[in-house]
Amino acid sequence: MLLLSVLAAAIAPGVALLAYFYWKDRYDAEPLHVVMKLFLAGVLIVLPVMIIQRGLMLWMGDDSPVAFSFVISAGVEEFVKWFVLFHIIYNHTEFDEPYDGIVYATAISLGFATVENVLYAFTEQATFGMLLSRALLPVSGHALFGVYMGYSLGRAKFSTGRAVKLHLAISLLTPWFVHGLYDFLMQTVPSDWLWVVVPFMVVLWLRGIRSVNRANARSPFRWIKREEEIKF
Repeated sequence: MLLLSVLAAAIAPGVALLAYFYWKDRYDAEPLHVVMKLFLAGVLIVLPVMIIQRGLMLWMGDDSPVAFSFVISAGVEEFVKWFVLFHIIYNHTEFDEPYDGIVYATAISLGFATVENVLYAFTEQATFGMLLSRALLPVSGHALFGVYMGYSLGRAKFSTGRAVKLHLAISLLTPWFVHGLYDFLMQTVPSDWLWVVVPFMVVLWLRGIRSVNRANARSPFRWIKREEEIKF
């Protein structure tokens, strides 16, 4: 019974955050089976990511907080998520509005974060308090990294010319930098890290919500819905 309770506590934050961003799609909700496909992809990439990270640690060492944060941790994780996301969904017919990028990117990010949380729960014998703190910090952090990735991916999808490559680059570089900075702070800030990390997370959430609103505002279905409401 305790095992099931811990497992549920480890899985619940990722599912809840995915549901939140899924329901923030105001105009044209994505098919659940496609969203779950991306969530499962996030689950499946955990093992190859861990293997690559282990290899890099053996090669580079993990003594440098900068190298560990920006290369071994954020560099590998965000690149693999971006690579899989781009090749699965970028040219998919269901990717038909800018906000879709956020839904799909948060799905793959939260699939990854959920497995990380489950592994942490059982390898570290985590308490519910520890799992709650992870829900508020690393799990929601992965969700927000996904928001930044998906927002720029949506911009790229519906741009033309040089702007496409620019937004594609930003869709990888922004989550990589923010993720790396988060990991760096977690490693280098002294014992009163809450006073730095919590405001940092608040800023990430504010920027994330702004990205959500901007992506929704660019939806081509926005005007169709308005016309339908006026007719009604």
